[in-house]
Amino acid sequence: MRRRLCFLAVLLWSVSAIPVSAQTKSIAERLGYPPDAKLLIIHADDLAVAHSVDSASFEALDRGAVTSASIMVPCPWLTEVADYAKAHSDADLGLHLTLTSEWKAYRWGPVESKNKVSSLLDSAGTLWSTSEQVAKSVKPEHAEREIRAQVEHAISVGIHPTHLDTHMGSLMVSPQLIAAYARVAHDYHLPFLFLKIPGMDQQVLASLGDKDVILDSVAIANPSVNPGQWEHFYLDTIGKLKPGLTELIVHLGHNDAELQAIMGGVPFGSEWRQRDFDVVASPQFKQALQDNHVVLVKWKELQKLTN
Repeated sequence: MRRRLCFLAVLLWSVSAIPVSAQTKSIAERLGYPPDAKLLIIHADDLAVAHSVDSASFEALDRGAVTSASIMVPCPWLTEVADYAKAHSDADLGLHLTLTSEWKAYRWGPVESKNKVSSLLDSAGTLWSTSEQVAKSVKPEHAEREIRAQVEHAISVGIHPTHLDTHMGSLMVSPQLIAAYARVAHDYHLPFLFLKIPGMDQQVLASLGDKDVILDSVAIANPSVNPGQWEHFYLDTIGKLKPGLTELIVHLGHNDAELQAIMGGVPFGSEWRQRDFDVVASPQFKQALQDNHVVLVKWKELQKLTN
């Protein structure tokens, strides 16, 4: 499946952690933890894409099964997420900046006026389906205009984002888009999901500021994981965590009629999201965190380091 076949997605599909250059003072130390602490953000993607995703993600947030989540502002269920955010001011909610609309029969367009971001649109007037199409067709100035509109719209409906990240990695497919991503984050004083890897373009590195939070690794299930090994994958990932800051990205939802109609059983679809929910909400997962001395953190804590 072409979904997520882009630079960042291929990076995240790696099961093993990806080392990055050490900072003078580690994130753990900057947060007041020992330098060898295993810090973990358990993060739920795609809020607002569907009621089922919202329902499962809200439950996981309320139970402490995830520490963070991010919102797709152009999607139809944004009002539901905004209501939750207003009622749960302590919830760690970022924005899943969205330049793609990947589901065949369930489409959305930009937040900004279409005539101002025309390169973001396919022939039907909705956002491109893949990150490859974004890389090929989108003008960086249009992308920046759109993601600024998404931030502003989220704020206007009562959401106060703690961080930014990028749906399907679409803001990581070129140095120009990464620069736009970083500029918007800096302008709103928000940390943003970013991994530094060996050999990264100097133009990309130049986009980073001294206070930016650079993750040590990101973990995510990939389509090669057998459904019968789902719990094993996550427990093994927890067991192999190394000192530093890791984000574990999950996609939550219930395998109900709504998600089956939108996504079906494909990768990142309704069955996938139900399995992710079942694992992170399980006693076994909670016990693995305790047994491996994992310190759960939120983007809200990291936000303080950027100001």
